[in-house]
Amino acid sequence: MSRVTPVAPVFYDLVRVETRLYNAVSARLRTEHGLGLGEFEFLQIIDRVDGCRVLDIAGELAITVGAVSKAVDRLVAAGRCVRVAHPQDRRSSVLRLTPEGEELLSAARPVVEETLASLTAVVSPADLKGLAATLAVLRAALEEGE
Repeated sequence: MSRVTPVAPVFYDLVRVETRLYNAVSARLRTEHGLGLGEFEFLQIIDRVDGCRVLDIAGELAITVGAVSKAVDRLVAAGRCVRVAHPQDRRSSVLRLTPEGEELLSAARPVVEETLASLTAVVSPADLKGLAATLAVLRAALEEGE
């Protein structure tokens, strides 16, 4: 008879850790740059993904296209990115950072890194590396199953 390790406590800890890290980073970003962590993530994806579309963000973050579209509308209204016509698909648009969006992202990146480093300093680099590897395996398996 095999023993099954209860995964629920691990799940609850993971969710609580993620929530507290997310809220702390987001609060510092808002204070220093008037930017939430969700907006920061969108700007990072737009910056990193060549020819980024709303669908690309939705797929990466595992949220609905409608939610992404509304958030992108807010980023556009704030002057942080623009929608431009897709060169091959007239029904779609490509997202690009504005110069203001690029400056904001550049200024916010070190804040995110510094805050996360500070909040996770109680965990050894080796343990963080092991956690990252474990999460990568789990994430890949979950994304493959979607």
